[in-house]
Amino acid sequence: MSEIRIRKRRRLREKEIRALGEEIRSRLGVEAFTPGEAVDRGESTEYDVLFIGNKVLGIVYKGKAFLTVRGLLKYPAAKAHVTVDMGAVPFVTKGADVMGPGIVDADITIAPGDLVWVKDVKHGRPLMIGEALVSGDHMMTKSPGKAIKSIHHVADKLWKVDEDS
Repeated sequence: MSEIRIRKRRRLREKEIRALGEEIRSRLGVEAFTPGEAVDRGESTEYDVLFIGNKVLGIVYKGKAFLTVRGLLKYPAAKAHVTVDMGAVPFVTKGADVMGPGIVDADITIAPGDLVWVKDVKHGRPLMIGEALVSGDHMMTKSPGKAIKSIHHVADKLWKVDEDS
């Protein structure tokens, strides 16, 4: 896997930061930006990235703001989570989509198309973020097939951006 190319990085205005912060708060139930904090936005091929304090802690995917795995580690979220069994962990951390039978718990407010974060049942640590393909209620039925499309996971090219710093 090649490394991610980020271009057109620019500092966001206070109004833009407030709007992104509000969106992340409504999606995840967590305060990601402190007032006056410097936030930059850069473009990559699959999504835009948000630099908070010079670290990539957020993304904008299909117009939706969300935290990265590192962002979720720094700001533990209360909403939009899906829990997978330990058997799914090796696949999820290598970038596989999440299959229905591996899900043990899900936020029932999740709708298809929502961004979600996936954690393991044992430690509750974030492993990946993805796009829900089915509702949270449907995920709880453990029906076969893909439930979440992987967007970003631990040890991928976006994770490695901040590894050196």
